[in-house]
Amino acid sequence: MLTSLLREQGHEVVSWIENCNKEGLGGFSFEEWVKTEEADRSFVFDINGATKCNLFIYYGPCGKDACCEMGAAWAHGVEIIALWAKGEDLGLMRKMVSTWYEDYREILKYTKSFCKKL
Repeated sequence: MLTSLLREQGHEVVSWIENCNKEGLGGFSFEEWVKTEEADRSFVFDINGATKCNLFIYYGPCGKDACCEMGAAWAHGVEIIALWAKGEDLGLMRKMVSTWYEDYREILKYTKSFCKKL
């Protein structure tokens, strides 16, 4: 939903879920897939998305990959904001996030003002 709403506002959104959502699929060996060229392309897509964006939006709770991507974004100086959700279990590394929001509408408001600064 947030991806759609951001696009409606005119933002370009890089979505890892849209690019590749193989984990957890039945009848599929993730361990075999991760060795493929498709997986290599997805890895590059994810890293480029995280490190070359203007703003990284984390919403969780997420898996380990999302936390790694957030760390890559932070290491590249990308601003990170996040949507707090029940069950969020990030520890000390939550300090990478400049602002935590409890309502997606706050994120939409922030992205409008953020883009005016670009």
